[in-house]
Amino acid sequence: MTHIDAGAELDPVHPVPLPDPATGPATGLSAAEVAERVARGEVNDVPVRSSRSLSEIVRANVFTRFNAIIGVLWLIMLFVAPFQDSLFGYVIIANTGIGIIQEWRAKQTLDSLAVIGEARPTVRRAGIAQAISTSEIVLGDLIEIGPGDKIVVDGECVEADGLEIDESLLTGEADPVVKHPGDQVMSGSFVVAGGGAFTATKVGREAYAAQLAEEASRFTLVHSELRTGISTILKYVTWMMIPTAIGLVISQLVVKGHDFKDAVARTVGGIVPMVPEGLVLLTSVAFAIGVIRLGRQQCLVQELPAIEGLARIDTVCLDKTGTLTEGGMDVTELRPLQGADESYVRRVLGALGESDPRPNASLQAIIDAYPDSEEWRCTESLPFSSARKYSGASFSEGDGDNSTWLLGAPDVLLAAGDTALAETERLNEAGLRVLLLARTSKDLDDPEVKAAARPTALVVLEQRLRPDAADTLRYFAEQDVKAKVISGDNAVSVGAVAGKLGLVGETVDARRLPAEQREMALALDEGTVFGRVTPQQKRDMVGALQSNGHTVAMTGDGVNDVLALKDADIGVSMGSGSEATRAVAQIVLLNNSFATLPSVVAEGRRVIGNITRVATLFLVKTVYSVLLAVLVVCWQVEYPFLPRHLTLLSTLTIGIPAFFLALAPNKERAKPHFVRRVMRYSIPGGVVAAIATFVTYLIARHSYTGKGALGAETSAATLTLFLISMWVLAIIARPYTWWRVLLVASMGAAFLVVLVVPGLQHFFALKLVGVTMPWVAVGIAAVAAVALEFLWKWVDRRFPA
Repeated sequence: MTHIDAGAELDPVHPVPLPDPATGPATGLSAAEVAERVARGEVNDVPVRSSRSLSEIVRANVFTRFNAIIGVLWLIMLFVAPFQDSLFGYVIIANTGIGIIQEWRAKQTLDSLAVIGEARPTVRRAGIAQAISTSEIVLGDLIEIGPGDKIVVDGECVEADGLEIDESLLTGEADPVVKHPGDQVMSGSFVVAGGGAFTATKVGREAYAAQLAEEASRFTLVHSELRTGISTILKYVTWMMIPTAIGLVISQLVVKGHDFKDAVARTVGGIVPMVPEGLVLLTSVAFAIGVIRLGRQQCLVQELPAIEGLARIDTVCLDKTGTLTEGGMDVTELRPLQGADESYVRRVLGALGESDPRPNASLQAIIDAYPDSEEWRCTESLPFSSARKYSGASFSEGDGDNSTWLLGAPDVLLAAGDTALAETERLNEAGLRVLLLARTSKDLDDPEVKAAARPTALVVLEQRLRPDAADTLRYFAEQDVKAKVISGDNAVSVGAVAGKLGLVGETVDARRLPAEQREMALALDEGTVFGRVTPQQKRDMVGALQSNGHTVAMTGDGVNDVLALKDADIGVSMGSGSEATRAVAQIVLLNNSFATLPSVVAEGRRVIGNITRVATLFLVKTVYSVLLAVLVVCWQVEYPFLPRHLTLLSTLTIGIPAFFLALAPNKERAKPHFVRRVMRYSIPGGVVAAIATFVTYLIARHSYTGKGALGAETSAATLTLFLISMWVLAIIARPYTWWRVLLVASMGAAFLVVLVVPGLQHFFALKLVGVTMPWVAVGIAAVAAVALEFLWKWVDRRFPA
């Protein structure tokens, strides 16, 4: 039984005893207390998942508007027509099955990657710190936090050592909030400086930002221009289908007064091809296969449209540390200033390293180079913050003296014109990072602490360049994507690093950037490397670039990158980055390799470019189907096709080719206005196909008479429509490669086999009668092909993409 001290403070919602800071460091829950809470269901059971569940996948692929339309028509055909005329229903079943299987494979890939990239908060239980899964946290757990850690549940702070928490993602307030024991901490916020521990007071769905956290790390199929565009197209298709289908039904069943079953079959034959049923499937399959391909490269796509979004970017903002350079650093030189004793400076640096329980990369290099002096005792510390650019500590030295020290950016700690800055500038120009050690006579909490700083030594650090960074920057330059290096480090030093990687352009100190958005956007267009950028400035810079019409990707791994990552069109985080950056990024590079980004861009371009191609194929069919139905109603004639004819044409000229084209390599840069780009080809292509086919049909009606005339007329019209559809396919397949030519030729050969094999002729009710009419059909198709070529070129000139 859990003992509750009479004086323990209780949370008003959950009666969890909160540790009393006065009694010393809290030890956390015991194993028995954890088991008791698990038994009561007081666990952090928010389902954080990377993808839709299997049932959601099945529902999304099966229960669609067009599946419902096709399903009803299929059931009708099963009762009134031969098996051949209901083939389209089996095609839909196969398509739906393929969609479910591919998305299930993508789900498995994402789920396995999500486990690798999952945050594991540190929980103190029975006095022992251990990393556990977020879902294993129970009510009353004592959770340790440090820079970059995301607050995963609501709680109350019980330990704080210079703890500063950014709550901007929840409140919109940009300034970090200093936390003291007894203060509330909210899930969804993150630590920017210092460290501490808090007791979980609300877990699971009761936590303030539980739903926000769940959505932030969930794989989704929504909010992309591609899918929104397809939805818009399908909406218009539905509205076109309804009146056209009604007119066709009346025309075939009432006006002509023919055999009921044959009239129904031809009515269904007119309605079915209006539905671009495979378009949504191919989009989902293309995205799913993209996720699987990227997953093999240890790239976690937390939001599916990120693949599409990164393909559309024209500007990529790169944080230097962790992106262009590796996380680690090495101390290469120590330069005492103003006659300082080097051995004493080494002791100071060793003590400073020991004072921070969660050192950043710079301080870790100092710790590795200078061992701690055990005689020195830290009495107060000021953790490093990217906003102020320095850290500090006060010590009681072994001989009884007391001293206070600052360690940070020389150009922040020193006044302009200080002699030490000239030396710093020379080192920065060589691409080295320089920190200033300064002694101050003020207390650390004094607002004027840095004004009293006296320079004591320069610590020279060398950063390790990523071996793949130069090639990646070269790739972006070749793809006309502008790279902007945005760093909190000294501008000259960052510029030197960028220069070593082959990135040329103006280097700018961000402290001189204009605050007004329009002016900032102009300055950002001119510059390439920006140093001394604050976290809020990073966010403002992303916004300024977006306001100037740029599509912006932001990469980073530090807590100072979170706000910019959240606001960028695409946020990319390193797998080794802070928990907060991984939570807000759409793409996480689990292998920490910047070189993976070109693969993501290429995958997005493949998906967008290819879906644009195949969407044109599908919508040409929709346009000619609607127009043919309108012409049939206006001329009061039988609909020329049975469902089996259009199933054959759709399979050979759209279904099979579209599948291969959708998965083919495509390096074309993604362009906006998907709907306009697709419709500008689909409408003229569909109109030409419909008019040419209907002209052939009308001529055939005058050429053939007697029994079997309708079958001959249908065969001639089918030949014309097939040849025109093949020409549309040939245009869409450009530029030609050996396999594209083989693909088009194979489809033509398959149709030829149907025409010459008696069994297939009978099965598909296709038999060319005589010599004159088939050649007339070929001639009309040839004229239509010439018209298509002319229209395609005219559209490119008249309506450029």
